[in-house]
This record gives sequence, structure tokens and C-alpha cells, in this order.
Amino acid sequence: MITITLHEIGLYLLALALLFITPGPVWVALIARSLKNGFSGAWPLAFGVAIGDVIWPILALVTLGQLVAAHAILLTVLEYVAVIVFVVLGVGLIMARVDRLQAPDQLTKAGFLPGFVAGLLVIIGNPKAILFYIRVLPGFFDVTNVTTLDIAIVGLISAAVPFCGNIILALMLNRASLLIASQSARRRLNIFTGVVLFIVAGLILII
Repeated sequence: MITITLHEIGLYLLALALLFITPGPVWVALIARSLKNGFSGAWPLAFGVAIGDVIWPILALVTLGQLVAAHAILLTVLEYVAVIVFVVLGVGLIMARVDRLQAPDQLTKAGFLPGFVAGLLVIIGNPKAILFYIRVLPGFFDVTNVTTLDIAIVGLISAAVPFCGNIILALMLNRASLLIASQSARRRLNIFTGVVLFIVAGLILII
């Protein structure tokens, strides 16, 4: 049985898309592998990232279900925490310095397995990711009523958005590499993303 609504899914998709278009370690590794090995070097990394992107939100929802069952007031607190997280992310993006991005050599080794492992490690190697999802997910879904099917859907969505984005990014390498190489372009992108994150935070509060 599915309890999450299309409206909740839509808002979550918007937030994921905004977070994806902010250049970070995955973008750097993906473009570096594409430049060195072509699309065949990029898609295994995107696949590895997708696997990690399934794991963290599922673990977060399972953990949240247990926490909220024991402490019901946590749900309300976490909803406001989700709003604060998006506001802080927005402010951070707008105020952040835009430095030149570089990828470590170990992320650009040729072959499916090195690419897959690199993508997986970028995500799994960041345990703060589960804390992010724990803070954010209550702002989009009623974690007290999520079913196993709901959790599976959220996990798949969490992986599908960045995976599709990463594949498109790899296919559009020339444009993407120019964007990520341009500090002024990334600055404008950060400001745009930060402002829209403020809007997402506001929607969480009023809806």
C-alpha cells in the first residue's frame, strides 16, 4: 500500500533536482572520468553513486520510523529542522566561495569496477548523508505512516534523479565541463539554487 502522495513526491523531486545541479564531488569525478575515458568511464561511476543513493534514504526512513514511534514530538521538531537545513544550504550556496575543482587521480582510473567503486565510495564514504536524510525527509513525508512500498519508492526516487542527471551530464560533457570550469557560471548557479531552496523551505512550512 502506498501512503505518500504525488504532491509529496513532486516536492521531493524538486529538492533532489536542485541539490543535484549544485556542482560537488560527484560532478568533479564524473567529468574527470568522462574527459579521460569517455562515456564508458562515466556511467559506472553514476551507477555506483545510484546504489549509495538508495541505501541512505532507506536507512534514514527505517531509523525515523523507530525514533518517531518512541518519541512522537520528534516528527514536529524534524519538520522544522528540515526547513532550517534547506535555508542553511541556501545561505551556504549563496555565500560560498567558488574555487577551482579538482578530482583525485584514484577517481579517474579506467574500467567498470574502478568507476563503480569510486561512485559507491563517494556516497557511502559520507556517513553524514544519513543525517541529512533524517533531517530532511520528515519535511516531505509523514514518516509515521510510511509503508515498505513507500520506503522503496523514496529510495528509488533518491537514486533515479541523480542517476539520470549524471548520465545526462556525461552525455553533455562539453557544455557541462565548461559550466563546472567557469567560476562565474557556478556562482550564478549557486545563487539560483540557493534562492529556490529558500522557496522549497517555505513550501514545506505552508503546505
